[in-house]
Amino acid sequence: MPSIEDPLFDEPRERAGFIARRARVSQQAGSQRLGLSLWEVPAGQAAYPYHWHVGEEEMLVVLEGRPSLRTPEGWRELAQGEVVSFLRGQDGAHQIVNRTQETVRFLSLSTNGEPDIVLYPDSGKISAAERRPDGGGLREIFLLDQAVDYYVGEQPPES
Repeated sequence: MPSIEDPLFDEPRERAGFIARRARVSQQAGSQRLGLSLWEVPAGQAAYPYHWHVGEEEMLVVLEGRPSLRTPEGWRELAQGEVVSFLRGQDGAHQIVNRTQETVRFLSLSTNGEPDIVLYPDSGKISAAERRPDGGGLREIFLLDQAVDYYVGEQPPES
């Protein structure tokens, strides 16, 4: 059984500036419609880019350290034990950054199991993900400025 005390980090993030370790605890426990991840973020790194979800709601619980939270209201430091939620839509946009010299650990809880669309305002991207319980399925990311008309590439049926 999975444990947050002795986690199996099964999703490393290794891009400079976004180095983090993620244990997808709910998936490891067999959950299909709930998401629970344990994150460890080293000093000077971000867990993920600034983003918001169309279909998923999230909640974060700080276990160790003092991460910085970015929302549409700006930046603020979170305290150990603090709980914050991120609603669906633009008002729920968020990013976690570790601006301290110590590793930050937090739990992220989410609605899961349904397809989701995620927007990344800083980079002008959009992603579509199937969100299957096994972690597989459709997951594609596109630049918004490359959007096309509904009928591009379509041919009417032969009569």
